[in-house]
Amino acid sequence: MVSIEVNNAYVDFPIFDAKTRSLKKRVLGKVGGHIGMDNKVPVIEALHNINMSLTEGDRVGLVGHNGAGKSTLLRLLAGIYEPTRGTAKIRGRVAPVFDLGVGMDNETSGYENILIRGLYLGMTRKEMEKRVDEIAEFTELGDYLQMPLRTYSAGMRVRLALGVVTSIDPEILLLDEGIGAVDAAFLNKARSRLVDLVNRSGLLVFASHQNGMLKELCTSAIWMDGGQMKQQGSLREVLTAYKGSDPFQKRAPRRGGGKGRGAGGGKGGPGGGKGPGGGGKGPGGGGPGGGGPRGKGPGAGGGGKGAAATANGGTPAGGNSDGPAQPAADSKPAAADSNPANTGTSAATSNPAGTGNPAGGGQ
Repeated sequence: MVSIEVNNAYVDFPIFDAKTRSLKKRVLGKVGGHIGMDNKVPVIEALHNINMSLTEGDRVGLVGHNGAGKSTLLRLLAGIYEPTRGTAKIRGRVAPVFDLGVGMDNETSGYENILIRGLYLGMTRKEMEKRVDEIAEFTELGDYLQMPLRTYSAGMRVRLALGVVTSIDPEILLLDEGIGAVDAAFLNKARSRLVDLVNRSGLLVFASHQNGMLKELCTSAIWMDGGQMKQQGSLREVLTAYKGSDPFQKRAPRRGGGKGRGAGGGKGGPGGGKGPGGGGKGPGGGGPGGGGPRGKGPGAGGGGKGAAATANGGTPAGGNSDGPAQPAADSKPAAADSNPANTGTSAATSNPAGTGNPAGGGQ
C-alpha cells in the first residue's frame, strides 16, 4: 500500500563553519527557515513540526515563496533528509525528480546517461534498455546521443533528462518544478508526457509556482511558509489564501468603451444656432444643416466631415445634392426658406435633395 506518514517532523542543519560573531541574535527572515543561536553553533530550522498523511491517489501541490521549505520537504519525503525530530514513514518506491541533471555524467554519451539516470530513479537496467529507443525519439537529439554530455547545451540536457523522467513508472512521484531551459514547442510536447507520468504514478507531491500546472496535476495543496505548513486543504482553497484571489474564477471581459466615431450631428438649436443637422465629425455624414436667419450653420446639404452618405438629402462633404448644381451667386439665401428665429428649423424641414443649395449658401 502506497502511503506517506509524517508526524511532528523537524529538519535542522547545524552550521559549524559560520562566524558566530556576526550572528549574535536570532534572525527570522522572510526567506528560508529560522536561524537559532541558542547554542554556540548556529542551527537552521529548515522544517518545523510537519504533519501530513497521504495515501494512494492523492495529488498534492506545494506552494509558497522561495525558501519556504518546499524542496526541503520533498527531500524529507524522498528519504534524502532524515528528520532530526519526529518520524517520516514512506511506503512505496519513490521517484524523486528534483534536479533534472542529477545522476548524469558529463564524460559519457547520451545513451549511457539514459541508463544511468534511469537507475538513479529506481528503474532496473533491463527496464531502461527497453525504453531507450522511445526516449531517443522523444528527445529529438539524433546523433548527439552518441556524443559526450559535455557537448550538450542547457536545453539539450533538459530534453534528455525529461525523456528519461517521463518514461518511468513510479509509485510515489516527488516532482520539483525546474523545466525552463527548453523551447516552447518542446515544453508543450513534454507537458503531455508529464500528465501521463502523473496518471501512472500512485501518489504525487508537486512543488510549483505555476497555477496552470497545479490545476492540471493536483487536487489538494499545502502552503509552506518559513519551514512550516501554514495551510492544507483543497487546491482552490489554498491557492486563494496564498495568492489573495481565486485563480479558478474567470474574470469578466472588459467592456468596450472606446472613443468610437459616431454619426455626425452638430450643436443644433432654433434659429441662429450652428445647425441641427450635419457638421459632426462622425463617419455617418450629417443631415442638412439649415440654420435660421443669419445662422452660422451651413446651408441645406452642408455635411460634416464624415465620408458616408448623408441623411434626408444632405450633401456629402459639402458638395451639391442630386439636383442640378447652381453657382453660389444664383443660390437662394438660407433665410428665405427658413422659419423665423423664434421657430427654429429642424433638419427635416430644410430644402429637399433636388433643390439643395451648396454648402455655404446661407447668409
